[in-house]
Amino acid sequence: MAKKDTRFDSREGFLTDMDDSSIRRRKDSHHSSNGPCGEEDNTRAKTKATVLQKDVGLLSGICLIVGTMIGSGIFISPKSVLLYSGAVGPCLLIWAACGVLSTLGALCYAELGTMITKSGAEYSYLKECFGPLPAYLFSWTTVMVLKPSAFAIITLSFAEYASAPFYPGCSPPLIVTKCLSATAIFLIVSVNCLSVKLASYVQNIFTAAKLFIILIIVVSGIVLLAQGHTENLSNAFDGSSSSFGSIGLAFYNGLWAYDGWNQLNFITEELKDPYRNLPLAILIGIPLVSVCYVMVNLAYFTVMTTTELLLSPAVAVTFGDRVFYPLSWIVPLFVVLSTFGSANGSCFTAGRLAYVSGREGHMVKILSYISLRHYTPSPALILNGLLAICYIIPADINRLINYFSIAQWVFYGLTALALIVMRFTRKDLHRPVKVPIVIPGLMVIVSCYLVLAPIIDKPEMEYLYCAAFIFCGLLLYFPFVHWKVSWGTKLTKPITKHLQLLLEVVPPEKVE
Repeated sequence: MAKKDTRFDSREGFLTDMDDSSIRRRKDSHHSSNGPCGEEDNTRAKTKATVLQKDVGLLSGICLIVGTMIGSGIFISPKSVLLYSGAVGPCLLIWAACGVLSTLGALCYAELGTMITKSGAEYSYLKECFGPLPAYLFSWTTVMVLKPSAFAIITLSFAEYASAPFYPGCSPPLIVTKCLSATAIFLIVSVNCLSVKLASYVQNIFTAAKLFIILIIVVSGIVLLAQGHTENLSNAFDGSSSSFGSIGLAFYNGLWAYDGWNQLNFITEELKDPYRNLPLAILIGIPLVSVCYVMVNLAYFTVMTTTELLLSPAVAVTFGDRVFYPLSWIVPLFVVLSTFGSANGSCFTAGRLAYVSGREGHMVKILSYISLRHYTPSPALILNGLLAICYIIPADINRLINYFSIAQWVFYGLTALALIVMRFTRKDLHRPVKVPIVIPGLMVIVSCYLVLAPIIDKPEMEYLYCAAFIFCGLLLYFPFVHWKVSWGTKLTKPITKHLQLLLEVVPPEKVE
């Protein structure tokens, strides 16, 4: 009788019916089916360890950052920044300042990512510095709400623009957009489960598409400025807002469009040469996005007044109608491509956070298992997709995302604080990248401002609901993670076993 696989030790908490010989046969047949008979050593050498593979290079890393940051926001809703800033001048300054702030935050993450070379971004850094509880609260909030609901909103934007040409003169039926959104989620999750390289290729292609349309808008804006269309830029600071809360909300909406600057840290374990490629991708990708955002907004103001921009339902589409007619259809087409690429990047990184949380025992262990055939964290990716489909059922979840994004900035601030703390408590750690300590200090101050300003300016009950949900995670943390009650393991053991056999996944191997 074949020996049962004993890699599920007490740390894993489960046993499985899949025996060691069947695992080896499946791996050997998949990777060495063309090898000559009898060459056992060569076959073993060709067999990959069942871990996440280092398949993401510098170009793919840059495309992941750029492709995830540039979604539908810059094409649809830059008017929020204008609304709260009050005038063209401060609006453009806030877009530029958001780019600088994102770059500074990403540089902090570059030091953390090259110092702690684990996937999971904030989760790994908070756990290393403050212990398991803050890391758990981050993973609970992000895995259960932030990542899947953001995935849902991006695909809903994709669905609205993809279906709009088939319903001229009216809005597409809600059932159509939701079904199309669910289809996009299914397709993206499938691609990411099949291959890391395939997902990277998809990201690269769609990033090139969105950069192409941004280039067209920017060049059009430069041409219009050269032709003298500068009337909307004169007296640019008239009507500027001086409200503490309003400026905070303007920054908050701008930073929402920049969100994604930390995405590469979620996949550090899959980066080729992370000490070089992580900081280099950050220093290339984020300034590129910042320049694009400022120039695109400048182009918008060459053809629209502030009033027209605020009344526009989709700013880029209005710009296309005025500048590119009769080829104005090109803008909605590329918005579709942009949102699809952004959704792919969001799915790619979300799966890695759930994978790391499961590996560390903060989520169910099945989330840390890896596909035998494709070497992807397919259970974690599938969970993110299923939750995203659940979040597209409500009519509008944008309001929910706005409130939970405040929680995201709480964790950004804690992560920057962790960098400062570890400068004194973990001096032994190797730091290939080391930023001036004033940078994480600035990030902590800005994070506090961004969290407190909207609450002080306009306190609402939803902020309390957000905090209540985050701390509800403690009801699961203490019994199942901290105390490790035995009946929890008995409940999850048969579910884990059947899911493992269904999905053909195993725990990651330890590679020395």
